[in-house]
Amino acid sequence: MFTGIIEAVAKVRTVSSGKLEVAVPAGWALSDGESVAVNGACLTVTGHKPGLAAFAVSPESFSRTTLGGLKAGSIVNLERALAVGARLGGHFVTGHIDGTARLISVRGEGNSRVVEVEKSPDAVMVEKGSVALDGVSLTVYDISRASFKAAVIPHTWANTALKNLKPGGLLNIEYDILGKYAAARTPGITRAFLAENGFI
Repeated sequence: MFTGIIEAVAKVRTVSSGKLEVAVPAGWALSDGESVAVNGACLTVTGHKPGLAAFAVSPESFSRTTLGGLKAGSIVNLERALAVGARLGGHFVTGHIDGTARLISVRGEGNSRVVEVEKSPDAVMVEKGSVALDGVSLTVYDISRASFKAAVIPHTWANTALKNLKPGGLLNIEYDILGKYAAARTPGITRAFLAENGFI
């Protein structure tokens, strides 16, 4: 489990079949078998030394996420798994990516950047709900069937890899787990129901 609060941005060292090596902060005391979110995708540490971690990546993860498009030198967001008792600063993020979404536009608004991102027509999103984009927890608004918007504050923009994205680029997207469970377990909660009750 993660929170969507990025701890570090780092460079990919190598990408090969079934394996990804990423530079990590030298102070990170990693253990084989623990989980780290790389651009939001939960990966298992399979080897490590100071400043470097190796991860096993399944064919499913390479094909379903943007990990397959990484190369040496690519910049990625990193977050270690949430420790029991730690503050939950973002929202519940599982690291199980739903797919990729295309960045439609980026524009300045006040002190922030507003990103517009495509979405699956069937995805359940609520106004002022949450989404994780490349592992970054963001609040969504202006939701339509095909897209949504999120404001990225200066600190988040400066301290994540989001600043390197260009319109047309792909992001890993994880829709809010609470919304997914509600939709799966409660057939009565539909888009029409949410709209009628002021949620969207």
